[in-house]
Formats: sequence, structure tokens, C-alpha cells
Amino acid sequence: MNLRPSLARSLARFLALALLPASVAGLTALGVSAGKSAPSSSCLTGSVKHVIYLQFDNTHFTRDRPNVASDLEQMPHLLNFLQANGTLFTNDHTILISHTAGGILSSLTGLYPDRQGQTVSNSYDYYPSTKLPRFTSSFKYWTNPVDPVLNTLPNMITDGQKTTPAPWVPYTRAGCDFGGVATANIELENANKFATGDVAQIFGNPSPQLSEATNNPALAQADFVGIAIHCSQATDSKCAGNTSAKPDLLRDEPRGYDGFNALYGAKYVDPAITGGNPCVNDTAGQPITDPAGNCGFPGFDAMLAKNTLGYVQQMQTSGVPVTYAYISDAHDNHTFSRASGPGEADYVAQLKAYDDAFAAFFQNLAGKGIDRSNTLFVVTVDEGDHVAGGIGTPQPDASLAYSHNTCTDLSACPTNQLGEISANINGLLPAGEPGFDIHFDDAPAFYVNGQPGRMDPTVRKLERDTGNLSSLDPYVRNSAGTVQTVPLTAALADTVEEQTLHMVNTDPNRTPTFTWFANPDFFFQTAGSFHFNNPTCGGNACVNPKFAWNHGDIQAEIGNTWVGMVGPGVKNAGIDATTWTDHTNLRPTILTLLGLRDDYQSDGRVLIEALDTSATPQSLIAHRETVRRLGAIYEQVNASFGQFSMDTLIASTKALRSTDESVYSSIEDSITSLTTQRDALAGRIKVALSSAAFDGQALNEQQAKAWIAQAQSLLDQAKALAAS
Repeated sequence: MNLRPSLARSLARFLALALLPASVAGLTALGVSAGKSAPSSSCLTGSVKHVIYLQFDNTHFTRDRPNVASDLEQMPHLLNFLQANGTLFTNDHTILISHTAGGILSSLTGLYPDRQGQTVSNSYDYYPSTKLPRFTSSFKYWTNPVDPVLNTLPNMITDGQKTTPAPWVPYTRAGCDFGGVATANIELENANKFATGDVAQIFGNPSPQLSEATNNPALAQADFVGIAIHCSQATDSKCAGNTSAKPDLLRDEPRGYDGFNALYGAKYVDPAITGGNPCVNDTAGQPITDPAGNCGFPGFDAMLAKNTLGYVQQMQTSGVPVTYAYISDAHDNHTFSRASGPGEADYVAQLKAYDDAFAAFFQNLAGKGIDRSNTLFVVTVDEGDHVAGGIGTPQPDASLAYSHNTCTDLSACPTNQLGEISANINGLLPAGEPGFDIHFDDAPAFYVNGQPGRMDPTVRKLERDTGNLSSLDPYVRNSAGTVQTVPLTAALADTVEEQTLHMVNTDPNRTPTFTWFANPDFFFQTAGSFHFNNPTCGGNACVNPKFAWNHGDIQAEIGNTWVGMVGPGVKNAGIDATTWTDHTNLRPTILTLLGLRDDYQSDGRVLIEALDTSATPQSLIAHRETVRRLGAIYEQVNASFGQFSMDTLIASTKALRSTDESVYSSIEDSITSLTTQRDALAGRIKVALSSAAFDGQALNEQQAKAWIAQAQSLLDQAKALAAS
């Protein structure tokens, strides 16, 4: 079962045991400092004195409808700031499976999901000793296990079945306090009453905090969830002398992590960054509260731009020089609990509110001396979306209107219908399939009861039957306006191709039997398991207007994302639509700009296309063109959305749908062989690129050219396999 984009930042975490342009000149002027300066940071020794990392949920650079300005176009203060002052990469890519948790965590760590744990998110299944799959949420505090009884391996699992190294460690070791604002798994994720929950894990059982979570869970969420400061050991740290600080325990951290503390929750963070005030203000100067009016965390869905940016500016101006923050999506109407369509009035209004918040944010920071001259701004998004809906009806105010009614007859939905097509997978498949569970999604992962091997005849039949499914789709019509029947399969991957796609981590009990990348107009679930489908639909497929923005899948509008960078050392290149990059490159690029490093091998590369020559390590400048070519082909051969992965996925789909087991075996054997060669080559390349970036070891140009040739050969072989 999977929890949805909006609910994934609230309900999923609770269940977890969780138009252009404004004046560029006016924006550039925001860099002028005025008024009282923020506390200066001595922990960052170069030109960068502040780091502001902002992670949007589902916010688009490209247009979802040709006649409707995109999300970023409707936030000109942000868009123009990135364009005018730095580089905005619009050919960035997410990971697979492309959801909020996995996308954010790969950006934070520089690791593909096989090395940060969330190979399927925002929830996943695992096999306990009964071998009957069980649901759990991806959203857990960084050090928590899958389950304290049934699977004690880390939720955030990496090499050697250890906990993935935490993203704040290089900063706190350097003497910087690190603020977390609603960003996946770096603050407490739930306020439940159970001994397995985050509150009990951090504050103890028994504890006053756990008593509050038991007796008043809503207040406990406002007090303890979503906000944190991971403290350095500096004498001016927010934890120094603060009796509310708790040990920041990272038992698996390379080189150890003893003696560090953290503040968990707004109840303790807010007074530490306001001089004792229990409330932090939003960008408009209003207190940030929960729905009941309690000062503190308002909930993940309520991390609107004004609230998130309010917390960031308060931390930054009070001596927390590094802040990583999450901003909730703009295309869900959180008041009415439904999706909004492109150009719909409430969607436009929400983007306007986001733009206003950014205008105030930049102005407020500049007034405290925090601007592009001394601050590294990194702004990105976890994944893209496919909008499941028709064409909006023009309104007198130039907005578009959509039908938000449940449509139970797919052949007769109005042309302006909005909403995903919710379908019971059991109702679509023929009788006699093996028992299984899925994580609810438009790209559901299947977990077959008993954890059978990939060549089990019942598994093979289920794959073939799934791969041949079709349905009416009210958003696909012929020239006469008649609703068409469409295939439901985009691609199929069993454990062989999942390995290629970085979807197999070191916990063998959470590897899906196979993953179905399906038609993104649809959302699949099992009957009676959860309430996302409207009750009136029964067991039939119908349009559910509560949700319309689907992701997890492989379509371009989902996989293609963006990232903007501004600050000292960042090239002022405007929009870069050419450079191919993905989430894993952010981490090493940021650390290079700061003169810091991780204690583990990143999967990403330093994005030299983002850096001024003065900020580029000399060992990367040497043979710069070869470095660029090697980095580019490394991504195509190793990235989740790279050419190698996409071509082998085409081949995998042919194999899994085939009724000829010899064809299946031949293709699978070829994918296995190619992936083994890919992994070995990618391992050598990423070590060499990392050594050049962080250890001053220049590339051997002849060796690099040989690797480029080997990578091209693998790409050619994968392409040929896809075409065969």
C-alpha cells in the first residue's frame, strides 16, 4: 500500500510506526544588505556563510497544459532569482521509484535508493518470518528500524545493512548547527503513542513527551514533529547549555558520532531561535500554529511556502547557518481535500501566495545581510507529476474549471473531468492468481505471498496477466469524442531489472517480486484495504477527484525535474536545459562549494557545469572536457532514468510479457550480464570522479577515455537488446 502525495506528508507519517516575469532588476536588488545583520558563521570557512536548501514537493518548471503557465512561471520572484543570479538546470531527473521520500532522500545523501534504503516509497512492503508481506511507511526518523520486532534492519539501510550516513554530519562536525524543517526523515516523523514510534525512541518510554503523544496526539505533533536542529559541538550551538537537548545518536556513522546533541520539535526549537518566544512567524509576520492554534509545527501538508520559509529565515537570522527545508505541493487544495487542475482558480491563488512568500523571504533575508553574495541557495523538487484529467473549461476570470465529481461510468465522464482513475487490481486480474499485496500507486510494486522466486510459474503468470491489462480511459478520446480503451502497462521489472534500476537494497526481505510501471492516469489498490477510492465506486474502476497528480512512474513529465543554484562559486548561466543531471549530483556539488566532504562514496558526481572556474577543484579543471564527457556518460549508464536503465527496462518488459520462457530467460540473462558489467564500471568511474573532486587526484586521461568507450559499448548493447 502506498500513501498519496498530499497524505504522504501527513497521514503516511502518522501511520508510520507515520505570467513571467517580474523585474529582474528588482529581484537583483534584493541582494543589497540593509538593517541589522544576522549572526555571522565561523563554521563555513569560504565565501559561503549560509546554506539554504529548499525541497519542493511536486512543483513544475514545464507546463502541464500548453496554455497554462507552469508552477515556476507563476512564481516569478523565485524563478527570476534563480535565472538572474545562478544556474537553473531544467534537465534534472528523479530516481526510481519516483516518489517524495525516495526523491528527497537521494538528493540529501547523493545515493541511489539501493544505498539509502527507500527502493520503493512512500511506503513499501517487507516479508517477516511468515513470508506474508506487511506494509510500512518510508517516513521514519533517520535511525529507526523497519519494525522493532518483525524487521530490525534500518529503514534507511545502506551498504553492510548499516544505517545510511546522515546528511547533517559534515556540517555539525565543521561546527555548524543544522536546521531541519519538515524534510524527510531528518526530524521526527510521527507523534504516535506506541513504544515503536519516534517520540518514544527519542524521548524515552516512559517520558512526559510520550504521555502527551498518548493523551493529546495533535498537540504532540505540533510540539515534537517536523522541526529539528542537529547541533554542532561549538560553544554557541543552540544545544549548548540547553536542557532540552537530546543525544543525536548515529551508531553506524563512519568515524563515529559521539557527543553531539539535537533539539527535536518546535516546542524546544522555537524558543531557541526566537529568544524565548514559543512561536515562529511566517514570512508575513503571523505566528505559525497548528489548526487548533498551538504554536509549532502545523503539519506536513500545511508546510506552505510562507510557513516553511518563515522557519528558514528565523533559523538563519538567529545563528543556524545551514537549513534544509520542505515546501508542500501547490496543486492540492488542502482546505477542501481535493486536487486542483492546471489553471484552476484556487491553484493559481495558491501559487500567487507562494510567490508572495518568496518575495518577502528574499527581502527579509537581504535585510539581515543574507543574500547571494554569502549564501548558497539550492532549490529543487522531489519528482514531477502526470496530471490525470481532461481539459479545463475557460471561465470569465481567465481561470479554468474542472469537474470534481466522482465519475463511475468511464465512458461518460465530462471532458473537463479531473481525477485519477482508481482501480482495484484484484478486479482487473483473472481468477486464480496467487495471493499478493501491492503498494498503492500508479506504479505498484507486487509482493507475492511466500516470497517465491522470479521464475516461479505463478509469478510468471501474474506478470503476463498484469502486463496485458487494459481499461477505458476518459482522458483518451478519438476524433469523434468517444472514450478509448488503453493498455495499462508502460513497463515491467522483476528482481533482475529492479537491480539495474537501483531498486534492490541490502535488506532482501523488502525486494518486490516485480514492479508494474503502469498508465499514469490510473491508481491501483486492493479492495477494501484503504479509503482512497470513493465508497460509491465499489469494486469498479472510477474517477476519484481527490487525487489527480500521479508519480512513481517512468513518464518524462514524472522523471524530468529541475534544480536551481545561486551563490558564491555558482556559475551565473541562467537556464541550462542541456546538461543531463539527476538528484544524486546535488550532494557532492554542494559539499565541493563548501569545502566539506562525506565519509562515504557518493553515487553522484560534482556538477562542474554549475561551478565557476574559481570554485572548481583544480584536479577537475585538468582535462576538464574529458571530466565532463566521463561524468555525462557515467550518468547515462548508471542513473535510474539514464539511457542504460530505460533501454534495459524495455527489454525487461518484453521478457516478462513473453509466453516463451526461453525468450524470458535469454533476455533476463542478458540484462543480468550487462548490469554486472555496468556496476563494475560505474563503481570505478565514481571513485575516480570523487577522488578528483575531494582528494586532488587528477584523472588519468587515457584511463578515462577507455572508460568512456566501455560505457558507450554498454549503452549500445542495451539499446540493441531493447530493439531485438
